Amino acid sequence: MKAYIKGIGSCVPARKVSNDDLAKTVDTSDEWIYSHTGIKNRHIVEEGGAASDLAFGAALAALKDCGENAAAVDMILVATVTPDYLGFPSTACVVQDRLGARNAAAMDISAACSGFVYGLEVARVFIEGGVYKNILVIGAETLSRITNWKDRNTCVLFGDGAGAALVSAGDGTADSSGRGIIVSHLEADGSGGSALIRPDGGSRNPFAPDRAPGDTLFFRMDGGKVYRFAVDALGRVGEILLAKAALDISSIDFIIPHQANIRIIEACAKRLSLPLDKFYINIQEFANTSSASIPIALADMKQKGILKAGQLIMTVAFGAGLTCGGNIIRW
Repeated sequence: MKAYIKGIGSCVPARKVSNDDLAKTVDTSDEWIYSHTGIKNRHIVEEGGAASDLAFGAALAALKDCGENAAAVDMILVATVTPDYLGFPSTACVVQDRLGARNAAAMDISAACSGFVYGLEVARVFIEGGVYKNILVIGAETLSRITNWKDRNTCVLFGDGAGAALVSAGDGTADSSGRGIIVSHLEADGSGGSALIRPDGGSRNPFAPDRAPGDTLFFRMDGGKVYRFAVDALGRVGEILLAKAALDISSIDFIIPHQANIRIIEACAKRLSLPLDKFYINIQEFANTSSASIPIALADMKQKGILKAGQLIMTVAFGAGLTCGGNIIRW
């Protein structure tokens, strides 16, 4: 039995914030942001919007894409660092209720920007172990809720959105179309946890009734440390995936990297000796949507007719934790 992606979908807020819009509130410019990051726009949830709203929309789109319904879903995995609620209930449970997926177990995954590739591997193991047949893997983020919009070093980088994949069981080594998740690789280096951190709100530094929350409720990033980790991780994970699958890089049709920074993607392309057009890049429109960036890219490719049956796709990601990982998928 082989796990394969049966349906893909996304949900992105309609509200678009351009670099020029940001330049009205922080000391920056469209030229600086685009030249340093590759970002032109980001999408931001409206007031009152939450991660589950985007996750729900993406889940519906993924189910519609393959003609399945919520009753067929056995498990819902939501990768997010911006859950609706702190700790509980999980965002996955909120989504399960809204979908009416009464037969589904539900849990969240916290691996930051690597969350979706982690989720695909968790789903693969459950399906190929014969436990479940249909698992929704969702990456959903409302990073605008935890971004310090006065910090020009971070606020220009992030956006909101969600992407979802229905991972299903096929017969034999793949489904009848030859599709399947061929191999995955996951890593973590907890010693780098302080490089990307949201200091307050957890049990280490809980909320205190007598203390007004400050900017410690926003995430903080050591940009240089994250950049160095990312440049090494993306290329190295790609090499490990190819070795595990006994494939040559020339057999990969597209690489879908976590959409964090164009310079990081360019460094990965250089390490793998690949032209940049081998990588699917949509960071210019959506910015960094953390765990949602890879499934949003996949849905974007599907909608544009770029994804073709039988293509070999490699995903590579890195994120807070620090975490990294990837998958090779026959589409």
